[in-house]
Amino acid sequence: MKKIVIYSSLLSSLLLGAKLESVRVYSSSIVTDELRSASFSEIYSSEDMKSSQNLYEFLNTHTSLVVMPSYGNSYTQQLDMRGFGLENGHQNIVINIDGRRLNNIDGVPQLLSSIPISSIERVEIVKSSGIVENGDGANSGVINIFTKNDSSKEVGFYGGTYGLYGGSFAIGERFDALRLNLSGDGSKNRGIRKVYADGSKDKSKFGSLNLNLAYDINSDLELRARAFSSYVDTVYGGYMSLSEFRDDPKQQGSSIWGTPSVANNQTYKTKGGGAGLSYNIDENLLFSLDADREKKSSDYETTGYSATSNYTYDTLRSSLLYEDSGFSVVGGLDMFDGKREDDKTSYSIENKTKKQNLSVYAKARYSFDNHSFEAGGRADRVKYSYSDATQSLSKKDSLSGFEAGYNYVYDSVSSMFFNYAHAYESPDIDRFFDKDFLGVVSFNGFINPAKSDSFTLGYNNITNTNKLKLSAYYIKLKDEIYYYSDPAFIASKNTNIDKSHKWGFDIYDKFSFGKFNAMLNYNFVVAKIDDEVENGEKFSSKTLPGVSKHNIKATLEYEVLADTHLSFTQIYRSKAYAFNDFSNSFAQKQKRYTSSNVALRYLKDNYEVFAKVDNIFGKKNGLWTQDDAIYPTNYTTTALAGVKVRF
Repeated sequence: MKKIVIYSSLLSSLLLGAKLESVRVYSSSIVTDELRSASFSEIYSSEDMKSSQNLYEFLNTHTSLVVMPSYGNSYTQQLDMRGFGLENGHQNIVINIDGRRLNNIDGVPQLLSSIPISSIERVEIVKSSGIVENGDGANSGVINIFTKNDSSKEVGFYGGTYGLYGGSFAIGERFDALRLNLSGDGSKNRGIRKVYADGSKDKSKFGSLNLNLAYDINSDLELRARAFSSYVDTVYGGYMSLSEFRDDPKQQGSSIWGTPSVANNQTYKTKGGGAGLSYNIDENLLFSLDADREKKSSDYETTGYSATSNYTYDTLRSSLLYEDSGFSVVGGLDMFDGKREDDKTSYSIENKTKKQNLSVYAKARYSFDNHSFEAGGRADRVKYSYSDATQSLSKKDSLSGFEAGYNYVYDSVSSMFFNYAHAYESPDIDRFFDKDFLGVVSFNGFINPAKSDSFTLGYNNITNTNKLKLSAYYIKLKDEIYYYSDPAFIASKNTNIDKSHKWGFDIYDKFSFGKFNAMLNYNFVVAKIDDEVENGEKFSSKTLPGVSKHNIKATLEYEVLADTHLSFTQIYRSKAYAFNDFSNSFAQKQKRYTSSNVALRYLKDNYEVFAKVDNIFGKKNGLWTQDDAIYPTNYTTTALAGVKVRF
């Protein structure tokens, strides 16, 4: 089968070693050579992830993404790309694993901790593009994660400071026409920070399991099935004052009212499965169909409050791809039905909220000589409904997205490109609810979807020893979605920024020379509010909170001895305004983030021994939401060591 052969043969050969080369971009159903792509992309193989213990760690240390634990919860972390802010950035990124969408219908970030890093073959980050094939939420771009489908096998174990220990495995096997890939991981730690008055710490435990099966009926028809589950049980602390943070970020801390900081305990479970098929109708025409069902449950408990939510997601994805001598076109139908059922709490009554998407799309690409053109569009109908014992409400939105791009190849190693995209983000269901100053939840009504127009100009230069990518971009937005936090705790609500914009540039460079490998990611971004007034406050010309102007990731790896590699990684993010500081007037800003990490890796035959130390200088990092409301994160030195066996 044409597409199956492409995936099985090319994906297994894309590991970047001493020799760098242009590789294939799979973030579109239309497979494109990296040099000819009309979008800015970062492409990482399993070899690039060799020093990382989980996907969040890799994204934070090696990619251009801004990543931080969500208010202290390290299992569902905040993500930002191209200046949408740490608070809301994850909702403007579509994240897929093997085509299955990971975005949630509420404000909870994508659960990337459920993906064992040992199972990942490849990660693609595509910026300001992807709305046509990925839809709702692709304002800043798309992250596509591809898992292994080969016969490799790996088992690993590790242990570290603060009672951390864990392990992972990834097993691939082929039985004639049947392919099986099974992966899983788990970890446990006793915690670092004290979060209760009795001295108890922010301990956690986690586990995940993923199974993928594929069976070739014949050379033209593949059937596939999958199952997945994950479990998180984590305790994380509340915020603390600046003086407490400076004194000891490991302490429990106090709230702004002087009472002890409240710890949070969440148990988060997911399970699901799906099936699909790919059929080569003829040598040029490929049909694909996939369906999945996922169930989630979240039990959240803090002092004096508890809440239970149950989710059901049903998805259907179909596509028809035609390829022939420089011309490709793909079209499809996507359906999504998401439901959240909330039990009664001390602040709200039992209720049910649903979000449904029905989308059609088409995209074409044409290449000749040194030129490549692509264009496409998407139509999306979004339907919401809410019901409780007192009311039943519903709303529909009709949204559209489109994009166009051009690439010109100068020679065998360099090219330039231009991309335009009109994207959208429909509100998550949490945006329709508000809490008053007593914490009572009420339905505040439906708000507008956000819409963006993105323009990107870029340059690629890819040789055997160096991969350089540059881009400059401008994003214009209407009705950007945010939460207005009233300083008086009375008029807070979810609403829209009338007009806003972002601009900046990206530099990505990977360089191999002799025994050295170096990687640099630098991102400059300016995010401005153009027109917005809320509760009498004017935010025009203000900087969007939670956005650092400078973001730098740099890694240098050196082959110390044969089979022994030492690497050093430096992370830096400049200061930003605190999450709630839309007036840019708070006394305290989000502190700059810095971390220096070192890793040692010895690989001999099928065995690997590794050790690493993160934040070796013990820099105190945290997440600021307002003055004296700081969530400590990566605030101390940690270390671990382990072993991996491949067979």
